[in-house]
Amino acid sequence: MLQLQLVREHQNEIIDSLKKRNIEATPLVEKLLQLDEERRALQTKLDATLAESNKLSKEIGGLFKSGKPQEANALKEKTGTLKEESKQLGDDLNTAAKALQDLLYQIPNIPHASVPAGSTDADNEEIFREGDIPDLVAGALPHWELAKKYDIIDFELGVKITGAGFPVYKGKGARLQRALIAYFLDKNTAAGYTEMQVPHLVNEASGIGTGQLPDKEGQMYHVGEDDLYLIPTGEVPVTNLLRGDIVDQKDFPIRYTAYTPCFRREAGSYGAHVRGLNRLHQFDKVEIVRVEHPDTSYQALDGMVDHVKGILRELKLPFRILRLCGGDLGFTAALTYDFEVFSTAQDRWLEISSVSNFETYQANRLKLRFKDEQGKSQLAHTLNGSALALPRVLAGILENYQTEDGIEIPEVLRSYCGFDKID
Repeated sequence: MLQLQLVREHQNEIIDSLKKRNIEATPLVEKLLQLDEERRALQTKLDATLAESNKLSKEIGGLFKSGKPQEANALKEKTGTLKEESKQLGDDLNTAAKALQDLLYQIPNIPHASVPAGSTDADNEEIFREGDIPDLVAGALPHWELAKKYDIIDFELGVKITGAGFPVYKGKGARLQRALIAYFLDKNTAAGYTEMQVPHLVNEASGIGTGQLPDKEGQMYHVGEDDLYLIPTGEVPVTNLLRGDIVDQKDFPIRYTAYTPCFRREAGSYGAHVRGLNRLHQFDKVEIVRVEHPDTSYQALDGMVDHVKGILRELKLPFRILRLCGGDLGFTAALTYDFEVFSTAQDRWLEISSVSNFETYQANRLKLRFKDEQGKSQLAHTLNGSALALPRVLAGILENYQTEDGIEIPEVLRSYCGFDKID
């Protein structure tokens, strides 16, 4: 979330910046500052009441020692009244602080200066494209037909077990899935990311820390009895490894990678564009997370983009990179680059990675800080990216590598798979 002091000092600049997101933030910001004034006034009044009560308590002790019980008892009645006042003020202060916090949760991150204006994904800015789109054989099939033809993914069996959006991977399909996970993790650890195995359920504090809660779009699965949430992305548990910590400046950059299944309700998703692996409720992903000094976080973001580029080059998949416009930017992100792979059989681009810098937005929620050269605590910058999300990468491989007599396996994956072709 935004820092309250930043909002106080740069009210107009924040309102102008949020217009890139097509948000008229004036009412929210004005209400926020009003609540802040009320909270600060209550705090001042509470502090004064407690100070007076403490002062009288000391006087009462002196009066009893001086043999003046009548005067001491009179002051005791007054301190009783002050205690009741302080309790009410404390309750009012807690109510105001919660209202202030809830309002801060409603204000998204400020877009970076390079974020283009725009309302929808049609306004995203393509900044890079690489790879040749293959000429497929006549009668080339989309991946859901290939999956059925070669019996490697069973969507109907997933419906039987759970429901739509929970596929079952079979035989060489399961092995290819496992190969991709191992390959991505190996690439990430070779680049300096420490591999972590993390829980797949998180508590409310973790969801709030990375901005998935409050869940404004109803995308998270909630385990009601235990008040836990199935993770929508590995970003949540991995970033929360450092929640509440003050890290040492010399430890920057902090780099983690993790494989996790991910769970998203994807409420309201339907139609041909979500067929097969295009949109799932459960899917596998390998995540990279960085915690950086504010002075180097955008250099780190560029490094993450180059890292994902390298993976896609080795897979020899045609891809492009988009800089997301304000209207398509995630709630917590300051700047996001989306990677898309071209699906030749579907004749469309499929998003397979988002790489984002959140600046201090998540760190403020997480209370994730570091000590600067003067020993003062500062908020760190957090970043994350998919390296990579498996379903659409797998879809791209199946469709772009199909031949008349089977599906070729990208050369870089063959040692992981143990086979060269699905036939």
